[in-house]
This record gives sequence, structure tokens and C-alpha cells, in this order.
Amino acid sequence: MKKTAITCLLVSFLLSACGGLQEVINQASQQTTQTQIGQTQIANGLKEALQLGVSKQVSELTTNNGFYANELVRITLPEELQQVEKTLRSVGLGSLADQGIKALNETASQAVKEATPIFVQAISNLTITDAKQILMGANNAATQYLEKQTANQLYDKFSPIIQESFTKVGADKVWAELITTYNQIPLVKKVNPDLTNYVTQQAMNGVYTMIEQEEVDIRTNVANRSTILLKSVFALQDNK
Repeated sequence: MKKTAITCLLVSFLLSACGGLQEVINQASQQTTQTQIGQTQIANGLKEALQLGVSKQVSELTTNNGFYANELVRITLPEELQQVEKTLRSVGLGSLADQGIKALNETASQAVKEATPIFVQAISNLTITDAKQILMGANNAATQYLEKQTANQLYDKFSPIIQESFTKVGADKVWAELITTYNQIPLVKKVNPDLTNYVTQQAMNGVYTMIEQEEVDIRTNVANRSTILLKSVFALQDNK
């Protein structure tokens, strides 16, 4: 009888201990799941913010005069050509200089149309670890991430498009006339600039500038957090 009683007590104790252990395991599992969901929401919130920047701001750059009419990203002449512009205006050829500048901006708008798929891929690659660092980082941390992930691809994509666009928008003829006219002016130092490389770099700068504008707006202005996800995720940043 004693053996049976002792055995029963041991069984009861073990069952009780196992039940308690299982409860602890369940609670730990639930906490892990909740933490994981929170981290996933952070990643999704940052992806949504970047997607907004791309869809809203970058698409505007592809519209008519998207670069030229935007003072933040308008492409002006490179330093070595500023003397060209000044000289042409001084001899009454300001309209030709204006045409040349506008043509550069039009080629950039053409190239940016090809940017979205590259950005979409980079955004989809954003990890939970990336997201946590970005959320608590600088006001342009997400843009910096995107630039790091896409700069090389964008340059490779933009450069041939811009070269082709020079012909498409007539910029090649405008600049051929502009440079030829300038080089015929007595005593000037002749120029032959690499405008494809210059406009490619400027187009990329413009894209990142506009995405950064959207990111800063979302981070600093609660009213610009247009979805529940953005509101909840960036509220964490507000309290850092």
C-alpha cells in the first residue's frame, strides 16, 4: 500500500510539474510570437514608407518638367559649363542656354521611369534587422539604405537611357549647337563635356532627394502617416 501511495504522489507531482513547465513554455512562445509580430510590423511599416516615397515622389519626376520645374532637383549646368552659359547669355544667346538646360532635365525624367522596379526589389529585400536600425536611425536612414542598395544598379540602368534620351528629346542637337557656338567664340577655352555621366549622377541625386523628402515628412509630421501601420510603427520612433 505504501508503495502504491508513494507512486501516486510521484505521478501527481510529475504531472503538476509538467503542467507548470508547459504553461511556462506556452507563455514564452506567446511572448516570442508577439515580439516577432512587432518586428515584422516595423519592417512592413518601413517598406510602406519607402514605397510611398517611390510611388508618390519619384513618379512626379517622370512627368512633364518633373525635374525642370522642381527647384529641389532641377539640373543646372556642371561647373565647367557655367562659363559657357554665362558667355552665351552675354552675347545674346540666353534662349539657347535655356534650351540646353531644359533638355538635360528632360533626359533625366525619361531615365527615372526605369527606376521603380529597382527600388521595389531593394525594398522587398529589407530585413527585420535592417528595419530596427533604420527606424531608430537618422531622419533619412531609410533613404540611405535604399541608396546603398540601388546606386550601382541605377547608374547602370540610367546611363544608357540618358544617352538614348539625348537623341529622343533632341538634346543632342541642342547641345551640339550650343557647344559648337560657344567654341567658335574668339578666345574661349573649348569644351567637350561628358554630359551623359553628369546627367546620370544628377538624376540619381534627384531621385534620392525626393524619397528623402517623403521619409522626413512621415518621420516628423504625424499627419503625413496615412495608414494605421505607419502611425503605429513611427510612434515607436517618436518615443526613442
